[in-house]
Amino acid sequence: MSEPCTVSSHVLDAVAGRPAAGVLVTLLKRDGNGYTAVAAAPTDADGRVAGWSTAPGPHRLRFDTGAWFADQGTTTFYPEVEIAFTATAGHSHVPLLLSPFAYSTYRGS
Repeated sequence: MSEPCTVSSHVLDAVAGRPAAGVLVTLLKRDGNGYTAVAAAPTDADGRVAGWSTAPGPHRLRFDTGAWFADQGTTTFYPEVEIAFTATAGHSHVPLLLSPFAYSTYRGS
């Protein structure tokens, strides 16, 4: 049996220079031919979601950026951002730096 791991994320509004609170983030796990949602939550006041437990393997985080930008009164080119990654035993942290016309990510700690 695989050792469990935890997954977290942090979304930063790169234009405003502050956390992006209220972005819906969905954790998806690969199962056979596709991916299945295993958890979802909005980012907290600090732009974070944490405490998700899953098995190691291929996953995706889907960020509902279109709805979040619409709530801010801002038009965006990216209605959603999906980041594929491999969760490993222990902890996987996947930050998202977000602006209306660009985004970036990296493996966090």
